[in-house]
Amino acid sequence: MNIKNIFLGTVWALIALTACSSDDKPVYPEPPLYDMSGFAKGADVSWLTEMERSSIKFYDGNDREKECMALLRELGMNSIRLRVWVDPVDGWCNKSDLLVKAFRANNLGMRLMIDFHYSDTWADPGQQTKPAAWTDMDMDELQEAVGDHTREILNELKAHDITPEWIQVGNETGNGMLWEEGKASVNMENYADLNNAGYDAVKEVFPDAKVIVHLHGGHDNDLYRWLFDGLKNNGGKWDVIGMSLYPAADSWQQTNADCIANIRDMISRYDSEVMICEVGMPWDEAEVCHDFLADLITKAKAIEDDRCLGVFYWEPQSYGGWKGYTLGAFDENGRPTVALDAFKL
Repeated sequence: MNIKNIFLGTVWALIALTACSSDDKPVYPEPPLYDMSGFAKGADVSWLTEMERSSIKFYDGNDREKECMALLRELGMNSIRLRVWVDPVDGWCNKSDLLVKAFRANNLGMRLMIDFHYSDTWADPGQQTKPAAWTDMDMDELQEAVGDHTREILNELKAHDITPEWIQVGNETGNGMLWEEGKASVNMENYADLNNAGYDAVKEVFPDAKVIVHLHGGHDNDLYRWLFDGLKNNGGKWDVIGMSLYPAADSWQQTNADCIANIRDMISRYDSEVMICEVGMPWDEAEVCHDFLADLITKAKAIEDDRCLGVFYWEPQSYGGWKGYTLGAFDENGRPTVALDAFKL
């Protein structure tokens, strides 16, 4: 067919289309709609920009390349969690990197949790290292630094019309934060004061945001009673009790049962809402992981009065030995495993 015939064919097609009666107008597919309300089903994807810089790609089940957050949204997730460090050596997870990821999540309509580590690197049960710039500060100065850092990050988000729904003041602070001054087993009052500096700063910028105090070992009721009794007795403030849960593939049923019992106890004992902020299981245990997640999500959603707010998978998009982490939920070809089907519940 020559160019003239192609042109005439196109013209006649357009004439035919516009000549249709109102009843005969073609029907175009609607863009997919996503429910962002209710129970939070989310993922921490703080590694995402670093992975993208390393040319790592993500694919759906049909091997089509996808932007990671949009792919997770298609898989049933409605929320994103992002960590922030004070002055990381390599720059990842600093203020500007956080803003890039938060902006992308916000543009997808996804809800947002910000996770303050109050460190230049990982803060977890084994290390709560003060930022280098805070090393020689006394307690008054540390409280001021926590407040200033919290306000600085949150005001940057606010300036870009990004409003987090939940904000963690510390990460896995089962023994406090900013050691040694804020180590809870040494001085619970100091930890409570540092926690409150973060809490108050959050409420100054985002009064409606829910502040989370997040601990590891969501199945360990003794740990949670000890820490939250200590906070309560020292005037500590929080809105939500956050939990991490990383069960073994051969014993997840008991771990889930203990976690659900702990959730119920936290609600009853402290009149507090609860969020499961981190979960994970080896990527090559995908079917077992699906069963673990499906059971946990179903039982968490069934908690009375919707007081368990949601479940977040930690870095599910990590694959191919990224950073040596093996508890993601993507396979070696960059596709989501069956484990993530649980988030469609």
